[in-house]
Amino acid sequence: MDQLLSNIKIQVNEKLFVKDPETSALGKKIIQESIILIDDIGFDDFTFKKLGEKLGSNESSVYRYFENKHKLLVYLSSWYWSWMEYRLVFATSNFADPLEKLKKAISIVTEKVEDDQKTLHINESILNKIIIAEFTKTFHTKEVDQENKEGFYYIYIRVINRLTAIISEVNPAYLYPKCLASSIVEGAMHQHFLKHHMQAITDCNETTSPTDFYIYLIENTLR
Repeated sequence: MDQLLSNIKIQVNEKLFVKDPETSALGKKIIQESIILIDDIGFDDFTFKKLGEKLGSNESSVYRYFENKHKLLVYLSSWYWSWMEYRLVFATSNFADPLEKLKKAISIVTEKVEDDQKTLHINESILNKIIIAEFTKTFHTKEVDQENKEGFYYIYIRVINRLTAIISEVNPAYLYPKCLASSIVEGAMHQHFLKHHMQAITDCNETTSPTDFYIYLIENTLR
């Protein structure tokens, strides 16, 4: 699987960038440093001016790649979910038992993410922290309907639909597979956030992960 993943180019909607950052050293540096800076100061305080300073350049160099910071965040989110989808597809391709296949799928989309050394300019572990903390800001906007029509969230929706299909394999009679799939993915992000910031309202801790909870949930829900 690692060899296959290393040869795959992550696909992101072309409307999210002015110039594809994957096509130049500066573009890759913008992605690399933006991930580090957003994780460090948060998306609300993140600006292209601050990113330019990190790059040793000015903000105009960032605008040559991205129209605004919202599209940069959606780009990072799309890249993450596309990377996650490839991992999901390859990790579940050889399961004959639908329930075991679903457990593996849930593990992939809910577990703590480690950095993939094959993508040198993107630290997936840090990017995962950004997705957990900032993901809802990609679509909780006034422009969400138009952006959805333009396909900004297509990859994320595709991940949810893949999980939905596996849920239906396990129990074709289950009435709410899409609700369950989206609740697993978004709920896991929320549980990771609570684990690190508000432990009083989650059962997840150093020994119990969100993955443990959601596997327990589906085993008891899809009987």
